Amino acid sequence: MKSDDTKFAVSKDGVRIAYDMTGEGKPVLLIHGFASSRDQNWRSTGWIDRLSQNGFRVVSFDCRGHGMSDKPHEPEAYGAHMIDDIIAVMDAAGMKAPDVMGYSMGAMLAIRLLMLHPERVRRAVTAGIGETYFLEHQSWRDKIAEAMLTDDPGTIEDRIARRFRLFGGQKGKDRLALAACMRSPRHLYKPADLKVSQRPVLVVAGEKDDLAGSPFPLAEAFADGRAAILPNKDHMTAVGDPGYKRAVLEFFGE
Repeated sequence: MKSDDTKFAVSKDGVRIAYDMTGEGKPVLLIHGFASSRDQNWRSTGWIDRLSQNGFRVVSFDCRGHGMSDKPHEPEAYGAHMIDDIIAVMDAAGMKAPDVMGYSMGAMLAIRLLMLHPERVRRAVTAGIGETYFLEHQSWRDKIAEAMLTDDPGTIEDRIARRFRLFGGQKGKDRLALAACMRSPRHLYKPADLKVSQRPVLVVAGEKDDLAGSPFPLAEAFADGRAAILPNKDHMTAVGDPGYKRAVLEFFGE
């Protein structure tokens, strides 16, 4: 992506959020996963091209702490501010109520956006999450945050934390900002809370995604939820899966 394709929205607290727009047609907003970016999560996996070629105006952005957006190093700069960022991008891009898709952390943000601002979402895809959404994640999130601050990933014993550290240690990524983002508490909803939402939701997870677990319990919590499983895919390999793309295009086409 060329730097001159990037635009910036300004969130309520003054943090600048990088975003771009591709294609013409029905609006769709993409929210990437932790330690990723709009380019890594959506463009390099073929999502932006696939959606724009199928009649969508695609807006993707870098969450704060990621990509070309500002990168605060304080945990209190994340949390609810990340929902403000989404609204700021939607307003700057002229999106009233787009289809929304998030992956992993982005899926959690999509759910919170749906619950707090249902009028701003037509329908939502939450991918890379499932039944483990309803569990307390703070202990393993603390492990991942500590891993981000570890200079030598070879010394990290926990397999998942080491995997995230290697991913977050890629060139151009800010490990201090990523650690702060991971430490910030996330608001998770109980099944009874999610049942209030009337928007259609598609929950997608890889068959071998041990981080997400089965997508069915999360889908069943929504009043209009459905689930899709990607055979032989785990948390990292599901993102660009052709079956994932087909399921989303069908869902957004309804």
